[in-house]
Amino acid sequence: MSEQSPSQVFAVVAVLAALWSPSHLEAAVQDADYTAPRLIGADRPDLNGVWQALNTAHWNLEPHAASAAAFPELTGAIGAVPAGQGVVEGGRIPYQDWALEQRQRNFEQRFTRPLDRQTNDTTGDPEAKCFLPGVPRATYMPYPFRIVQTPGQILFAHEYANATRVVHMDRQPPSPSTSWMGWSIGSWDGDTLVIEVTDQVDRTWLDRSGNFHGENMRVVERYTPIGPDHLMYEATIEDPDVFTRPWTIRMPLYRRIEPDVQILEFKCVEFAEEFMYGHLIEEQP
Repeated sequence: MSEQSPSQVFAVVAVLAALWSPSHLEAAVQDADYTAPRLIGADRPDLNGVWQALNTAHWNLEPHAASAAAFPELTGAIGAVPAGQGVVEGGRIPYQDWALEQRQRNFEQRFTRPLDRQTNDTTGDPEAKCFLPGVPRATYMPYPFRIVQTPGQILFAHEYANATRVVHMDRQPPSPSTSWMGWSIGSWDGDTLVIEVTDQVDRTWLDRSGNFHGENMRVVERYTPIGPDHLMYEATIEDPDVFTRPWTIRMPLYRRIEPDVQILEFKCVEFAEEFMYGHLIEEQP
């Protein structure tokens, strides 16, 4: 069978994804007459718990066909990319022309070994280096995360790389500086938790396929309870330096209901040491 171009693959998958798109998903839950349990001592939904996304967004936010592993001669089918219907409203991320080309370069260079500081800062998937994932990527990586909620603030604790962020509720302290997980300001829109995330470094990616953003990205997240063990997650991403307009992703999050469930350790720094610093040892006489 002849190899298909990325545009042909996208067209086929987009048609299939349209049968059950994020907009269809929204419509399916809008009729649900659900009132979430209240946080003790507050008239707000109780979002405490361990949550996880179950989709292929961490591979690629856009609709995509299945594809071979990066090194099939070594791993066979292990590490192959599963097909995904996508989580982007409208299917495609609205990149500016130059940014679309950069996304392709990112993907082609995703396994670049960071042999110097410049390469480390500009090339390769940050996940391979165990860098903090940023927002929204932290939400749909294939690891659970815990929400710890109080009336005054909310903590997100992620299994991946021990990433955390504090959401300042109903107040707006100024951001001290840019950071990998950004600066989160929260408020309530009825039963929906709304978080505005700014001041993220521009070195985080949005998935493993090279989707990226600039230093002026603004993310507005919405967490809406739609059932006892389900949240609807939306994130609207705005960055006029990279995209032609704001765009939105949408997906359900699932509560982990195993007895005594907890997030475990995934301290990946030591897993990345050989990739990051092995060349320094190899160069020793």
